[in-house]
Amino acid sequence: MRDLRNNIAAVVSLPPANRSDPSLPINGTGVDLSGYNGALVLINVGTIGGSASPSQTFEVQDSDDNATFTAVADAFLDGAEPVVAAANDEQLHVIGYLGIKRYIRVAITAKVGTTPALIADAIVLRNGSRKRPVT
Repeated sequence: MRDLRNNIAAVVSLPPANRSDPSLPINGTGVDLSGYNGALVLINVGTIGGSASPSQTFEVQDSDDNATFTAVADAFLDGAEPVVAAANDEQLHVIGYLGIKRYIRVAITAKVGTTPALIADAIVLRNGSRKRPVT
């Protein structure tokens, strides 16, 4: 059971959708890290649209109780949270989580421009399971 599939568990935090809703923030679903030693966040973004230099800011957040989330300090992230604009859209952004909180999620915390539209999703890969195979 040394293959990758039996050693990680993928969970969707932000399902694929057009993120053009002007309301903020857009919060992903909390992912429970209990029983795992770490996590990797994958933020997959398409082409950003809109006018007036559109951008959207993604943030990794953590929580002890899956109710009150706060931004993860940069010291507990391996990689940068993206501010997606025309220069860095159509990419997969990979961020390692090094924190100790039980729950994490991905949120969109800021939007710039006139109706900035972006199809995006975020997946959390939980790794280092204390039980195998991971189901």
